[in-house]
Amino acid sequence: MNINPDCILCHMRRNVDTARKLGTAEQLDAFTKGLLNLYLSIPEDVSAVWTAPGTDELYKTIYGIDYDRFTEEKAFSNRFVLERMDQIRARVEKAADPVYAGLQFAVLGNYIDFSALHGEVNFEKLDQLLDQAESMDLDREAYRKLCADLEAGRKLLYFTDNAGEIGFDRICAEQIVKRYPHVQITFCVRGSYTLNDATRADAREVEIPFPVIDNGNSIPGTLLSALGEEAKQAMEEADVIIAKGQGNAETLLDSGYNIYFAFLVKCIRFEERFKKPKLTPMLVREKG
Repeated sequence: MNINPDCILCHMRRNVDTARKLGTAEQLDAFTKGLLNLYLSIPEDVSAVWTAPGTDELYKTIYGIDYDRFTEEKAFSNRFVLERMDQIRARVEKAADPVYAGLQFAVLGNYIDFSALHGEVNFEKLDQLLDQAESMDLDREAYRKLCADLEAGRKLLYFTDNAGEIGFDRICAEQIVKRYPHVQITFCVRGSYTLNDATRADAREVEIPFPVIDNGNSIPGTLLSALGEEAKQAMEEADVIIAKGQGNAETLLDSGYNIYFAFLVKCIRFEERFKKPKLTPMLVREKG
């Protein structure tokens, strides 16, 4: 999904709102002009996540904020999930279909997004959503095809999104490998700090029990032209790919791989593309 004016306006609004609280009027002016220059340099055929490294550089240069500027939010998110992991795993294992239940919780975990849901993330609300997780509706036809592909396949590549959320992904993947023990699962996180996305450190924090690789960059998505060699090879070898979150969907929709996208609708472009309201849970299959 190539960046468009709605993406640019959304990106500017969120970041100017954030920067306004950080320093002086002069710094805000410099930051805003830096964003405008960044937008002017956007290449053709890239999605909105391309702007993330340049935006992080502006925060670093103008405000002295470290690239890992969501450190506290990420730490709290991981603790939040770890404290609930045993209870959630027990609920998933008691479900009539534990793999489907695992996906329900994994998709709900996509709520932990301090960028797209700027100023809206509320952990009390997330607890309420988790209480109702088993009533979440996911596309049953997409799920049926996912199960068939897992039965026939040997390698699953699991692209993660946010810190905290990755703990729900762990529970989902555990159920997949219980049902399909022949499937080798590899998790792919971000290669460096970007927004509140999960990195190798977050994978260690929630004790992911599968091999973990990274995308080789600090882009909060899976931009094929920027992927590291390890991630490229994993994509080519995977029989099935699960891609969590809008950032991965923005960069991988229409890419031709056997991908199942799992996310919550969070912005107007996704509302328009899928004809669904904000925070609708989605499981979307795409195969070229």
